[in-house]
Amino acid sequence: MINLNTEDSPLFYSRVAGFGLLLMAILAMFSNFTVLEGLIVSGDEAATANNIIANDMLFRSGFISFVIVLILDVLVAWALYVLLKPVNENLAMLAAWFRLVYTAIFGIALSNLLNVLPLLSGAEYLKVFTTDQLQAQVMLLIDAFRNGWLIGLVFFGFHLLVVGYLIIKSGGYIPRIIGIFLILASAGYVIDSLAHFLLPNYADYKTIFQLIVAVPGVIGELSLAFWLLIKGVKVQQRQ
Repeated sequence: MINLNTEDSPLFYSRVAGFGLLLMAILAMFSNFTVLEGLIVSGDEAATANNIIANDMLFRSGFISFVIVLILDVLVAWALYVLLKPVNENLAMLAAWFRLVYTAIFGIALSNLLNVLPLLSGAEYLKVFTTDQLQAQVMLLIDAFRNGWLIGLVFFGFHLLVVGYLIIKSGGYIPRIIGIFLILASAGYVIDSLAHFLLPNYADYKTIFQLIVAVPGVIGELSLAFWLLIKGVKVQQRQ
């Protein structure tokens, strides 16, 4: 019999995964949309640099939020593996590895943002560079972060694909409709990431690609988070 009050309980891992997914969604939206999108002015290095200098603590808060997201990604990968391994242990392990690889790539990409503030600090050793050169380097670091994140999202897309497939095959262990949305979201992430690199005129279709990612992604990932938090997985008593 499974004891719901122990850490070995599926309900425990369900809530770890659900809380992790929900919290990382909040933090990632804050860091990406409030901080980065709010401070970065596309095509204007000077305005971007001035915004970051004027909102130093906001930029730091966004960075720390991303670091917390990295930690939560590891916890979610672990919890989902435990929950889904009764369906297929090998595929559950594969899904976990896809998410961990994504997390590693995202962490490396994030290190670029760590170097932004030192470039704008006005330190003595930076006086060999002109202001324009420093501002250009800041934009290069931000672009490197975004490009690294896009590469990582390809692996994240495959993570969602495997998780969605396992949910569909779980026989009601988790509602199948959530698995369907996760598979659609996985396709959206992969298509959008590849389009960034393959289409020189990506900006002309940016809104379309964002919808392809956002609609199934928000529905699928948030539905999974709330379902795991509120209802949890179906716990079966086994010999």
